[in-house]
Amino acid sequence: MLELIKNTKIDFLGRRNYAFLFSGILVAIGLLAIIQIARGEANLGIDFMGGTSVLLKFEKPVNLSQVRSSLDKGGLKNFELQDFPYIDEVLVKVKRTDLPMGEAASRVTSAISASFPDNKFLVEGTTEIGPTVGSKLRRDAIIAITLAIIGILIYIAWRFQFSFGIGATVATFHDVLAVLGVFYLLGREINLIVVTALLTLAGYSLTDTVVVFDRIRENIKFLTKEPLDKVMNKSINEVLSRTIVTSATVLLVTLALFFFGGEVIHDFALAMLLGVIVGTYSSVFVASPIVYLWKRNKPLKKV
Repeated sequence: MLELIKNTKIDFLGRRNYAFLFSGILVAIGLLAIIQIARGEANLGIDFMGGTSVLLKFEKPVNLSQVRSSLDKGGLKNFELQDFPYIDEVLVKVKRTDLPMGEAASRVTSAISASFPDNKFLVEGTTEIGPTVGSKLRRDAIIAITLAIIGILIYIAWRFQFSFGIGATVATFHDVLAVLGVFYLLGREINLIVVTALLTLAGYSLTDTVVVFDRIRENIKFLTKEPLDKVMNKSINEVLSRTIVTSATVLLVTLALFFFGGEVIHDFALAMLLGVIVGTYSSVFVASPIVYLWKRNKPLKKV
């Protein structure tokens, strides 16, 4: 493995209080986001709120600001647009309204027809999601994330020890809440694509944490006379280069998706970018310190 950083002796555990303070702020914002999502008060996509999406394909290139203006004139509110300029398509998402089923799609096509008489279009697809379905999807998304985190706890507790399972679970929960909180603060739309990204970054964070835990377990077997904090610091420093190289590689891929992947996966890429950064941080400054606090007054069993 390429070693960008060699022979480091950073006291990671000695900085745990500063890390816990920073992480506490991230978690608090994330919990606020969860509460607002449960209440339906966050910027939720039509997946979770209900609404209508209409995909339009134009004969000629179309200006997105003109489409927005035409919809405003047509009396539509609380809508979002995504354009696909290379294929002259526009996706119109109208969030939950009091209009009857199908009326929102009709108003979208009527408003655009009136504003673009010389640019004909085809309706390539229409999706209607009622508020009841949206509420169920929102509830199911929260359950899916919760079950994933419980699964992580069981797996790490089985592979290592229960204290390691707690550390990995808290770190993963921390990562999900941190990214969700940042999305909430930025006012970004939270939809099923973002939930997919959260589950993906939970897996990435777990993988990075397991690498650190593996080295800690190996060193515990041989450095039995050393204090626990020194063993853990030594272990983290030994895998630091590997962690940085892996994270940098994933960051390059997600940056490419963010800048060149198009509007459809833009939010997914942003969530992954934030997740890789936060996940790398939590493996070092959250998961390991939690295990240390759990075990510092006890002799670690050899595993």
